[in-house]
Amino acid sequence: MGKLIWLASYPKSGNTWLRAFLHNYLRRTDASHDINRLHELTIGESDAQHFARHDSRPVAQLRVGDVQRLRPRVHRDFMAAAPTPVFVKTHNASLVVHGVPLLTPDVTAGAIYIVRDPRDVAVSYAAHLGRSVDQTIAFMADPEAAIGGDGKNVYERLASWSIHVHFWTRRPDPSLLTLRYEDISADPRAAFHDVVRFLGEDPAPERLEQAIAFSSFESLRAQECERGFRERPPALAAFFRSGRSGGWRDVLTPAQAARIERDHGREMARFAYI
Repeated sequence: MGKLIWLASYPKSGNTWLRAFLHNYLRRTDASHDINRLHELTIGESDAQHFARHDSRPVAQLRVGDVQRLRPRVHRDFMAAAPTPVFVKTHNASLVVHGVPLLTPDVTAGAIYIVRDPRDVAVSYAAHLGRSVDQTIAFMADPEAAIGGDGKNVYERLASWSIHVHFWTRRPDPSLLTLRYEDISADPRAAFHDVVRFLGEDPAPERLEQAIAFSSFESLRAQECERGFRERPPALAAFFRSGRSGGWRDVLTPAQAARIERDHGREMARFAYI
């Protein structure tokens, strides 16, 4: 059985991009890996079907305490998926809820965490949620913010953007690789080289270049246009919308940008966003 490597981020911060790269690099495909088959290598931690094995009630009927009671069992189930480390996507903050860690320590081998400028996150997440930018900015500042419990996914605790980033990255840890979305965009070769090295391999240049090309934003968007994307919310026209860094400047009002900087200034400064 393999321990878990968490692929972690606040929503709309590049988690799907990372998963696509891993599929294309590790599977060594001759064409871009199907974005609707990302589950073949990377498990979605909050997927209701994992929890249904241990509790037959509909997910919408499970209270937060019920989900937390089941979480360690589900994480141990994941270990049986492969003899090597198992990649698990999560948007959970690295917190303890109802006395139970959202990330079970004794089954964890490490994590790759992506952080993104919260001003760009606010714009992208507002479109994803179908909410106004102001509502999304308020949600990102809420220390109790959570998602899931909707029939498809169980409870995930995000907390505020700042709490999420702080508790994932607050101390140096050799089992944690932290990446900035902006650095992946600016130099995907260097960023994904670091990912492969973190996983214990010396990346072959041609294989790395191919995986980067197959998982580029343009490739992912073209796939979605052609085949759709199973993870796209029904009300969202496209999951892969823009992907560019700094797009918030064309969308946010000065007051909205100032509120985000006021809410999250300390962590934004840590990652050179202000």
